[in-house]
Amino acid sequence: MRVLVAMSGGVDSSVAAARMVDAGHDVVGVHLALSSAPGTLRTGSRGCCSKEDAGDARRVADVLDIPFYVWDFADRFKEDVVDDFVSSYARGETPNPCVRCNERIKFSALAARALALGFDAVATGHYARLSGGQLRRAVDADKDQSYVLAVLTADQLRHAVFPVGDTPKPQIREEAASRGLAVAEKPDSHDICFIPSGDTRAFLGARIGVRRGTVVDAGGTVLAEHEGVHGFTVGQRKGLGIAGPGSDGQPRYVTGIDADSGTVHVGKAADLDVWQLTGERPVFTSGVAPTGPVECQVQVRAHGGIGDGVAELRDGQLIVELRTAIRGVASGQTMVLYRPDPDGDEVLGSATITR
Repeated sequence: MRVLVAMSGGVDSSVAAARMVDAGHDVVGVHLALSSAPGTLRTGSRGCCSKEDAGDARRVADVLDIPFYVWDFADRFKEDVVDDFVSSYARGETPNPCVRCNERIKFSALAARALALGFDAVATGHYARLSGGQLRRAVDADKDQSYVLAVLTADQLRHAVFPVGDTPKPQIREEAASRGLAVAEKPDSHDICFIPSGDTRAFLGARIGVRRGTVVDAGGTVLAEHEGVHGFTVGQRKGLGIAGPGSDGQPRYVTGIDADSGTVHVGKAADLDVWQLTGERPVFTSGVAPTGPVECQVQVRAHGGIGDGVAELRDGQLIVELRTAIRGVASGQTMVLYRPDPDGDEVLGSATITR
């Protein structure tokens, strides 16, 4: 099988490539250049796709004795991931750029080019498993990335390989070291890859500009003014610009955002409880949409935010009635459905939350 391995320069994709070589496949490594002006060096665990990362990936390819290329996807990444991220925040939403990158770059643009060039599959270092054509959680629950892959279609999954999903992360590092790969102890990337400073509010403010509005309580009393709804997300407690807790002595949280009026609503923790979710653009990883109500576990964040419920398609939208409330859900987030079996590791589908 001809396999294209997306090599980020990290330990996971490096071991993924090595395992594909060991399995006897015809392997080619490719590093995605996602920035038109990549930084020379990473800052610890912040950032990715730097010149250093490209160099690390190339050195691993040399050790494995496989061809290696750098493909420029910077324009596509800016349009489909970065611009989407900015416009979503401007609408008062809270998007997950890793979900969009997997959906539109790694398993759409990259996979399409790979298949056009005659490759049979694209392998990545994601922590997830494929079994019987079904996407499942990784063995290492702490590193599981099935959530950010749940937007993939059945056809995309047919051409995907996740070689490290069956192994805990410490063993992946040990394996890299035993193979003589210099990235064995390289820090994992955290936060948003295209905001290496970690200051999301400043990044958004520089692109959206000042759009003043107010912070109001449940009674409509104006508590503060702000310079843009992009500085807030549902569930946020700090940085609200208000003086102390509410009249009941309890802390206040962002409970809702109205981008049209520029209003940020705050309230008590209990006001964050959500019992129903509505999502658009549903994707079912089996390729077959359910014909009736489906018992499920639903997850709304990459790590955490899980509740039991019943999902159903209604007029093209995915509706989930929750049996246990999930706290602090925002429009723009992705909800992922898992089969509620004892393992709870099979992904059923996903949708982007609109309400």
